[in-house]
Amino acid sequence: MNLLLTAQVILIIMFGVSVIMKFGRATSMLQHWREYRYPIWFMYVTASLELMGAVGLLLAFWMPILLNISALLLAVLMVGAIHAHLFRARHKPVMAINALLMLALSAFILLR
Repeated sequence: MNLLLTAQVILIIMFGVSVIMKFGRATSMLQHWREYRYPIWFMYVTASLELMGAVGLLLAFWMPILLNISALLLAVLMVGAIHAHLFRARHKPVMAINALLMLALSAFILLR
């Protein structure tokens, strides 16, 4: 499996889990959202955008034009996630590692 395909699959899985946690109102997700000081409705907007990005990455296997668009959307969301962790919630940097990894994978797809 090549690196591009690996990055794509990892992002689909990671964002799939994130979407399920947000739409499922997982306790940990609700707690983080309160710490970020964002309204709960914004969690659903974010989950919808993440779902669009993950589905776009999946559909990109058949429609390659969607790959960069989806990767860009997810990269922008991850910049926002890193900001939320570090500046809004003032979490320790370790809390932003997952978002940083997903940002790096999205950037890898964009820059390949």
